[in-house]
Amino acid sequence: MEVSEGENALFSEEPSPTQKMWTDDETEDEGTGEGFKDEETLFPKSVDDFGFNSDSSWDGDEADLAVDFDVIKKMSCAERSRMFKLRTNLDQLDSLHKQKEYEVLKAREELKACQLRIAELEKQRVDVEEEISKQEKAENTAALFRLRALQRRLCVELQGEEDLESQIELVLGENEYELCQVEVEQGRFSSLRREVQRDEEESETQRGWEANQRLQKEEAAMRRAELRKQLDRKKQMNSFKEQEVQHRKAVEDAVKNHKKAVRFLKETTSRIHQKETEKELRSREEMERRTQAVLSLKSKITATKENIRAMQAHDQAKAAVQKEEERRIRESVRREGGNVTKYMYQQKRLQEFERQKQAFEEQKKSRKVEILSKILQEEAQMEKRKKLLPDLFPKMQKSQDFMPESGKPSDKLLQYLEMTYGEADDENYRPNWRSPSPMSEDGVPISGKGSSGPDLSPGSQDYTEDGDSKEEAEESLAQPEFTGLWDQKHKTYKIPQDETRPRPITTNKMEQEILARTLEKHRSGIIRKQVVVGKEFKGCPFYSKPDVIHFKDFEVGKTYKKKVMLTNSTYTINFCKLVGVSEHLRDFIYLHFDPPGQVSAGMACDLGVTFKPMINEDLFGEVTFLTQTGPFAVPLKCTIKKCELAVDSSLIDFGTHVVGETISRTITLSNRGALGTKFNLVTSASSSAVRLTPEPSPLTPRDSPHADVVSEAKGSTTQDSGESCKEQSEGPDHSSETRSHKASKEKYASLSSSEQTPLVPKQQNQDMAVASDLMSTTGSRAELLESSAQELLETSEIKPGEVTEGELKPFGFVKLQIMFTPTIPGEVQMDFDIKFSDPNSQSIPVRVRGVAIDVPVWVSKPNVDLKICMYDRLYQDSIPVHSRVNTAVRATFEVCKELKNHMELLPKSGYIQAQSTFNVQLKFLPRLSLMEDAGGYFDKETGVLEVPMTIHVADQTRPLLFAVHAVVTASDLEFDRKEVDFGHCSIHESVQTSVHLTNKSLLPQEFGFVGIPKYVDVQPNDGFGILLPMETVEIDIIFSAKKAKEYSFELTCKSGINRDFKLSCKAVGVHPPLELSHSLVQFGATAVNDKSTATLYVVNSHTSRNEFTHPVPRIGKGEIAPVGPTSFEFVYPEDSDITITPAVGTVLPGKSCLVQVCFRPSLYKQQIQEEAVHMLCRAEETRLLLQDKKEKEATNAKKAEMDAMSKKEPPSASKGKKKQKQASAKQTASEKNTRICDTPRANSNENRSPFNPPKPGDIPPDSDSFAAAQASLIRSFKGSFKRYIIPCFVASGKSANRNDPGHLQYSPHNTLYLELHCPAVVPPLVVLSDHGRSTVNFKEVAAGQTVVKRVTVQNISHETLELGSTLLDPNGPFKLMNALRPLQPGATHTLLVSFSPAEDKKFYETLEIRTSNMTLCLNLSGIGIYPSVTCSAEGGIMDFGYVLANESSTSVFKLQNTSSIPVNYNLKQDSVSVKKHKDQQGLPSFLSPNKEPQSLVGTQNNSGLSVFCVSPLEGAINPGTSQDITVTFQPDHESLYYSDRLMVEIVNKEVAHVIQLKGSSRIHTMFVDGGDPLDVPIESLADLPAKEDPEGNELVELMKPVLLTLKAACSENTLTPAVRELQVGCIRSTQPLAKKNVEFSLDNLNSLQQKGFNVDPGKGAVDPGQKKSITVTWVPPSGHDVTQPVSIATQLTLKGDVTEIYKLTLLALVSS
Repeated sequence: MEVSEGENALFSEEPSPTQKMWTDDETEDEGTGEGFKDEETLFPKSVDDFGFNSDSSWDGDEADLAVDFDVIKKMSCAERSRMFKLRTNLDQLDSLHKQKEYEVLKAREELKACQLRIAELEKQRVDVEEEISKQEKAENTAALFRLRALQRRLCVELQGEEDLESQIELVLGENEYELCQVEVEQGRFSSLRREVQRDEEESETQRGWEANQRLQKEEAAMRRAELRKQLDRKKQMNSFKEQEVQHRKAVEDAVKNHKKAVRFLKETTSRIHQKETEKELRSREEMERRTQAVLSLKSKITATKENIRAMQAHDQAKAAVQKEEERRIRESVRREGGNVTKYMYQQKRLQEFERQKQAFEEQKKSRKVEILSKILQEEAQMEKRKKLLPDLFPKMQKSQDFMPESGKPSDKLLQYLEMTYGEADDENYRPNWRSPSPMSEDGVPISGKGSSGPDLSPGSQDYTEDGDSKEEAEESLAQPEFTGLWDQKHKTYKIPQDETRPRPITTNKMEQEILARTLEKHRSGIIRKQVVVGKEFKGCPFYSKPDVIHFKDFEVGKTYKKKVMLTNSTYTINFCKLVGVSEHLRDFIYLHFDPPGQVSAGMACDLGVTFKPMINEDLFGEVTFLTQTGPFAVPLKCTIKKCELAVDSSLIDFGTHVVGETISRTITLSNRGALGTKFNLVTSASSSAVRLTPEPSPLTPRDSPHADVVSEAKGSTTQDSGESCKEQSEGPDHSSETRSHKASKEKYASLSSSEQTPLVPKQQNQDMAVASDLMSTTGSRAELLESSAQELLETSEIKPGEVTEGELKPFGFVKLQIMFTPTIPGEVQMDFDIKFSDPNSQSIPVRVRGVAIDVPVWVSKPNVDLKICMYDRLYQDSIPVHSRVNTAVRATFEVCKELKNHMELLPKSGYIQAQSTFNVQLKFLPRLSLMEDAGGYFDKETGVLEVPMTIHVADQTRPLLFAVHAVVTASDLEFDRKEVDFGHCSIHESVQTSVHLTNKSLLPQEFGFVGIPKYVDVQPNDGFGILLPMETVEIDIIFSAKKAKEYSFELTCKSGINRDFKLSCKAVGVHPPLELSHSLVQFGATAVNDKSTATLYVVNSHTSRNEFTHPVPRIGKGEIAPVGPTSFEFVYPEDSDITITPAVGTVLPGKSCLVQVCFRPSLYKQQIQEEAVHMLCRAEETRLLLQDKKEKEATNAKKAEMDAMSKKEPPSASKGKKKQKQASAKQTASEKNTRICDTPRANSNENRSPFNPPKPGDIPPDSDSFAAAQASLIRSFKGSFKRYIIPCFVASGKSANRNDPGHLQYSPHNTLYLELHCPAVVPPLVVLSDHGRSTVNFKEVAAGQTVVKRVTVQNISHETLELGSTLLDPNGPFKLMNALRPLQPGATHTLLVSFSPAEDKKFYETLEIRTSNMTLCLNLSGIGIYPSVTCSAEGGIMDFGYVLANESSTSVFKLQNTSSIPVNYNLKQDSVSVKKHKDQQGLPSFLSPNKEPQSLVGTQNNSGLSVFCVSPLEGAINPGTSQDITVTFQPDHESLYYSDRLMVEIVNKEVAHVIQLKGSSRIHTMFVDGGDPLDVPIESLADLPAKEDPEGNELVELMKPVLLTLKAACSENTLTPAVRELQVGCIRSTQPLAKKNVEFSLDNLNSLQQKGFNVDPGKGAVDPGQKKSITVTWVPPSGHDVTQPVSIATQLTLKGDVTEIYKLTLLALVSS
């Protein structure tokens, strides 16, 4: 479908949010009729503009738009896009229509309001005029002035309102006109609207049909999936059945196999035991043999070390003698006037030749011995074959002709060898037997100088002979004691695999496991891991200062001392024990180390090292220590005085010079060592060999010994020079160490090579023989080398200076001069060697080279590199042209024609003066046409330009050529977008957006944003920086609106070459009604579970809508916000660590509201629960490991017990029947034991239920697991930083409900933002006690009781913490018992907190432990409760009755705790109180009957023991339980007044109950009780005397009086008889008595009846432990005078163990 241009305007891209709205200011600026100046381009005027002309099939298209549900026509993407764009533009037109309607209605309302104000002002003016007329009549001048001023003001206001009315009418007319235009536009597009509606309906129908099709496809796919699922389930069931059948069959097979295996178990077990016994015996024998071998080896090694020391001392003495001899020879030669260097060089060459000759003789001898050994070995093999296969070797008759005597073949062989290799004495080829030498650290054997020769010990020779044949090695019984110590080419004896396995010392496996556990415990006791705060220490436990104990430049005979400081670098306390120094240093090193004991972390101890050198050689070793975490060692190094020689440059390059010039260079030879030496600068042998003999000549053939020697010298010299160069490049320290290390290696290598002399082939021996003949005829090799070197030095172009030899002092230097005088054009190279008299110092090679040229004019820079160049930039360079001729020459400079527009050489021509330099100026200005102009000289892909330049010299046919190289690149900077829209921005906030700036050049470019408005900031580096080639950087543009308006500006980015790049920006400034005092809050580093608080204000400064006096709140150029209360609401994440109070509020105009922001970092609950699950899993895993270990130990113990039982079984009898019975019994026992062994493990695995860890959500927050996991996470907390941006929504009016946020009707453009920076760190102070809980709950405590709890805190930081605390309530129940102290890192401190409630209520208080970094809050809580205890003693009296003296009676009462806390009680008796005597100082109770007695203590025992024993006297009663208290009454004499007071004290000595204890004692079993008291309750200290019998002067016991008073009550005509009772009792006794019961009887019963007394019963018997009552009733007889008492006496006789008579007096009276 074709679309016209008008419709394309309708389909224009969607405007930005800032373009969708029209404001009043824009309408006013545009003026009338200009608001729709682009209406022709926005909407088409007619339908024809859409492309629907008369030729198009519009009707056909309408017919196609009809929806056919049978055949759905699919709408294309273009049609759908067209429909959406039409709908968008139509919606915009509708919104514009609504906006215009709103503006018209608004203008009409304003017009009405203006008209009402005009009417009101006119009414006021009329009233004022009337009032003026009245006041004029009244001549009130003051009122007239006031009224006329009011009239003028009203006129002015009326005039203003009329002007405003006219303006509003004008605006109303414009708005109505614009509304009509919009309505006309809507009418024009009504047909288009209907078309869009039809398209939308068709699109909706199409989407429904497509959705139906997708639904059908999904249902079909679901049915297919269900069918596949059923098939899979059926296959799975079939496979399960098959597996079940296979499993059942496997179980049956396993049972059968088990039965078969049990049958042979006994035999297998016995064989195994027998094999183990045999292996144990063999192992013991092997161990003993190895022990003896090791001991013998140790003794031999010690002896060898002593020999080596002696040989080394001998060698040193010999070397000293040789040096002295050499010195004397030098002095003698110098005195004779000879060349000392030449003479010494010749002597060294002769000595070297003699050594080579001697080595050749030794090689001949070794070759003889090798051939002899091989022949003997072949003979031995032949003899062995004859023994094994005698049939292949028939015996032959031995005759005396062929074998005259034994040993002839060997003699002939020796004669043959002598003829072949020349005659030699027997001593020359006799093998030098020697003992094995000790091994050095590098594995190279060390020996003296005299140990050179073939290493053929008897042991090694035997191994060489036996190593060729495997069978021979197996049969040979002659084996060395140790393999591989004398000959490295021997065949190692292979120990059988059974012997290599470790054999137990005993056959009992249980003892082996016990031994292993013991060793493991011992090791773990010495060395164990150090784990602090869950972190294991790894590394060196102590570090030393200095790191290496180095005795440098020592001298023999002196003593050196050093002090070393060892510092503990572990996490906690450690121990340090000195183990010792290396064995080879014990004779020279003495250590002084006092064990420091426990060494805290960071503390140090001292070690004294004393070194007394006795030999002049380097010593290396270490001092070994043992700590609790493992061993460590401090390296020890002792070095002698050495020469550390170096040159500042090993390569001298003279460069290019003209022939005939003389140039000199100087090198510095320095000695950084403490040993001086002499030096000599000579030419290198390799250099002379190359120059003198470039090709082999007939006189010196290549195969001659001269060539060999020369080539060998050349190779060694080249290698040395290379190594020296490498050492010098690496530095002086490294080179010295490398030389010493290489010297030691060469020493060991020379020794090893002397011990292991290689075999020389026959041809080489012949060559050496020819060489010796040639040397004897032609002269010494030294003379040839000396003469050749002298000739080379004389003819060479490179020569040394005047100083070629001399002495180099310690730490001194010498300057050596090298001169270069070229004579022939070309390159010259020569090598020099600086040789030294110090034998340990290697020669230093110095290479010298130079180039000689003879061209008159040349360019020193044949290649001019301009690097990287930019287009349209000028680059210059100077090209020097040199002339070596003595006359001036003319030169012409040319540029290729392709680059004449871009490159230029100035001047074009010039004269070069004699032997001078002429500088040519090169100018390069690449233009954009360079790609096309350069042609093949320019690579378009890489930008590389290579241009040839030509210099034509007069009288010179060949021009000089040089080239100019450059890389040409662009200089563009590119933004990733062309326009930046900041949107709405508050004047209190800043909006940041990022753009990417890319450097399209291959060169770094500087850039900077210049001319930036004040309200824009560009970062980083304030918009300045450098861009690397092809680099893209992110530029942050920060826009800060200054006032509410619309912003549109451009940013200019200027490059380093003054190019400008523009970036368009726009924004809308917003002035919100409220503002924040701080928009950024940066909290300090806050520890987890700590709190940081910040305070800010929400300010409402909007008090007036006058925009001319101050800025008013508005959005862009929109309406001014109303003046009044304004609400705000902070919305922060619910699961965050941020709390804002208040979150919702209302601020009145001119007021501010205080807002507190609290940051409390904490761990998430889900994270803690997951950590708790992990900890539970780890604990369960540890428990299972321990359980498996215990089960394994138990199984091994049972197996060991079975083995012991099997050994104790009796042997089988010889008879068949008995043997069969025993065999069956053994089989049964073995089967039983087997089942016993297999059962525990199987049962343990079967019965062990799988561990199912709890889900994280199932762990309650108040559990110990949760607390432990939280403490673990706090310790391992790594710190975090969170940044929150909290929006503060602003709305006019009051908020509905502060407690229900989320219902504020706000504008998103007025939103304020609060940025919070919240860093969280690990707390330096944590709680250790109670699984890390910070809550101390004392629970329920009795009022007045004090409970103390301990809270342990630990410093887990690396700094010392100064602890402080807040003050607790001095009148409260909580107290901090101990003081706080500084805590070192890792240290702990225990706080003692007491709780002493005084009231019955709940208490809560917070104790803050403060440090410099955090505050640890301890929540203290407790409940005070008054304790309550009840007593079962009724009435508070316990009466024990009558008890026989010296016997006891026991009674029990209960104390029950009715409170909810445990109660401590204490029982106290007055009889044992310290206040007893003080309380008894007052008058007795019978003297002061009206007063309450102060003491209830009665009669006590005469023995001093307490008459009442109470048990237990103190204790604790748990809540709801009771305590039985036992009271025992044990009198020791007769008394009726035993008494005491028992007090029950609980908390704070509060008396809860008072119990009176009473009892009586008799010496006989009978007693009478119930009469009136006749004596005082206080016992007299005097005994009453017995009555004397008048007839027989015997003392008789007095009758005991008993008074019984009876009172009859008389009231009116009624008389109530008086009744009293007497108790007669029998005391139960534990002693055997003749009569146990008691009989009683009364006399004169008749006389008693006459007086009106009736006694019932008159007599009777009382059983032990019982009492019987005698009831006495008195009824006044007739005629009795009521005013007179009646008295009568009778006797009461008691018969028991004794007979007692009581005088019973009855006294009766009548009371009214």
